[in-house]
Amino acid sequence: MTVSLKGFNEKTATFKVSGALTAGEPVAMADNCTVKACGSGEAVAGVAVNVKGGYACIQLSGYAEIPYSGTAPSVGFKVLAGDGKKGVSVSQQGRSALVVNVDTDNSVMGIIL
Repeated sequence: MTVSLKGFNEKTATFKVSGALTAGEPVAMADNCTVKACGSGEAVAGVAVNVKGGYACIQLSGYAEIPYSGTAPSVGFKVLAGDGKKGVSVSQQGRSALVVNVDTDNSVMGIIL
């Protein structure tokens, strides 16, 4: 048996989208009820689950897998910010998340938002 955290405490909400955004990408708040692709150093508000017609379903809590850049993080609570490349990096400012697994071969980490 393997461990799976998919589905744990997942909560999503629909937001308007400003600019280009793809599913799986971290987002930041852009305006009232509007998100955008998370830029370098910006706090991560959530992860885009689906994007269509100027709207996006954004995962705000629960387990998510997200690309990272820079040094591979260790597990535990880390402060994450956008890396400006459709992923995140460990930062001095941003949003705290629990890193539960790190795939260094694919530069992806599993986090609990």
